[in-house]
Amino acid sequence: MGIILKPIDVVDDISKEEFYEKYLKPRRPVVIKNMAKKWPAYQKWTMEYMKEVVGDVEVPLYDSSKADPSAPINASAAKMKFGDYIDLIQREPTDLRIFLFDPIKYAPKLLEDYISPKELMGGFLDKYPNMFFGGKGSVTFLHFDIDMAHIFHTHFNGRKHILLFDYKWRERLYQIPYATYALEDYDIENPDFTKFPALDGVEGIECFLEHGDTLFMPTGWWHWMKYLDGSFSISLRAWDKSWAVKAHSLWNLTVQRKFDDIMKSNFKKKYMDWKEKVAIKRAEIALKRGLPR
Repeated sequence: MGIILKPIDVVDDISKEEFYEKYLKPRRPVVIKNMAKKWPAYQKWTMEYMKEVVGDVEVPLYDSSKADPSAPINASAAKMKFGDYIDLIQREPTDLRIFLFDPIKYAPKLLEDYISPKELMGGFLDKYPNMFFGGKGSVTFLHFDIDMAHIFHTHFNGRKHILLFDYKWRERLYQIPYATYALEDYDIENPDFTKFPALDGVEGIECFLEHGDTLFMPTGWWHWMKYLDGSFSISLRAWDKSWAVKAHSLWNLTVQRKFDDIMKSNFKKKYMDWKEKVAIKRAEIALKRGLPR
């Protein structure tokens, strides 16, 4: 059977009413082709332009190696001047990525180049939205966002391959306890179903983004991303109206994260080994019970 992937819905434009009924209310992803074409960024945000406005800032870089249990969350693998990193990803493939970077803090004029899609929904959060950069072949591991926000993710200067999974599949995806990411021992593009049988039959959505495409990712959706070219994206985040979702976000950001940090600090590899065993056990139970129904 394997992992069952359906193509994502793609629209050129969409009204507020259609967006609400088809995607926001049922929490279904969609790609909107023309949203960013109305932004100055659509023409302006080339690699050279980004290098020009933020080039001297030193940035942390992340690779695809498995998380070190003794390291703090989001610990970087290296550092480099932003301009040098842009040269690198234009020159050659690399697994080095930049994520949760706010170049707009260093170049406020970038605020003038994009428009939050407030005509579709409210609740947008960030004065300085996060941006994500990756070299050709670099991969963002399978996870969901800890703050449980809705995401409008717009891509620039290349292509990106994305796999999406509804939150209900979390146990079958081998979610690590007290974390928002999956077991890192399998390749979601080409999984070994003998070693990870719970992945067999998981249902998801496949998406390819090109320059200017905007992906709407509803709250809680798991996502895996692969840069097919050296390129970058910006994510605009908005709250879900549900108080239950807001409470889940608060729990993730405070109680769960603090508990996990304390346990990692004190027990390191022993704790991480236990978490991986629990993830595998939960996945086996979910598979045996035929979850999710």
